[in-house]
Amino acid sequence: MTAASPVETTLSVDEFRATAERIVTEVGKVIVGQADVIRHVLICVIAGRHALLEGVPGLGKTMLIRTLADVLDLKFARIQFTPDLMPADITGTDIMQEGEDGRRQFVFQPGPVFANLILADEINRATPKTQSALLEAMQEQSVTAANRTYHLEPPFFVLATQNPLEMEGTYPLPEAQLDRFLFKVEVRFPEAAELVTILDRTTGAETPVPQRAADGRRIIEMGRLALQTPVASHVSEYVARLVVATHPEAAKPAPLVQRYVRYGASPRGAQALLLGAKITALLSGRYNVAIEDVRAVAPAALRHRLLLNFEGLAEGVRPDQVIEDVLSFVPERA
Repeated sequence: MTAASPVETTLSVDEFRATAERIVTEVGKVIVGQADVIRHVLICVIAGRHALLEGVPGLGKTMLIRTLADVLDLKFARIQFTPDLMPADITGTDIMQEGEDGRRQFVFQPGPVFANLILADEINRATPKTQSALLEAMQEQSVTAANRTYHLEPPFFVLATQNPLEMEGTYPLPEAQLDRFLFKVEVRFPEAAELVTILDRTTGAETPVPQRAADGRRIIEMGRLALQTPVASHVSEYVARLVVATHPEAAKPAPLVQRYVRYGASPRGAQALLLGAKITALLSGRYNVAIEDVRAVAPAALRHRLLLNFEGLAEGVRPDQVIEDVLSFVPERA
């Protein structure tokens, strides 16, 4: 992950929480239910990191991200991933232009990645080569083209959607790219009551219009406050033990890990746990991190970082089952 900014912020915990509540309220004018999804995506945005949303088509994943861009008043770009999408379609390329003096020269034409909020729609419908074009931007917040590096303006984050891999015409994301996403958020099918509300909003004459609740500068300040949030040593140690317990070769792996996991979570998984826990604490109005905050973000932070072995895949074991076993196996105190 990129290095944290050393600049401090004067934003208070109460201002942090009030801004977050305004954002959730405005997004809720368009998106029905999905409170956990909205909360986890907001955590990623505040952290200045990336989120991967998975669910079948039609659940409002794209609408959620578009609405968030409007509420935050950010420069927004949508990239529709298809099998014929090329890397240059994302990052941009040099094109030949003729100047007023008649001389021709190559000029860099920025791609859609040069925005604040990038919607990578159906990211797993493009080939791995094209998916990897996002790696440098996601990790370094820069783009290299024709041996020149162009830096992306902060805040910058990628919110990607994908369909379940069982669906036709999808490609699995490379592990290196998956690890760049702070959270993987599963979007569930709405309940019957929520579906009625969705029908009322989408088939009526009036369309809900969310209002701006924050801007890029406020989001950056919220992220700085999250980085400054203190963490007790026993919480950091708990995070470390959780991540170690996801590795089958560890001295004391969790039972389901030992049986079904091929590779465990990376150090980025530990960073995601701790940063997500910090923001969760602030969203609750607390300037300190509790064990419960870590446990609350564990599934979203770890589910895409566990690689199951053949037995796990054959038996249909879900990563969330393994994570639940790890949470029950690892004690809160060493």
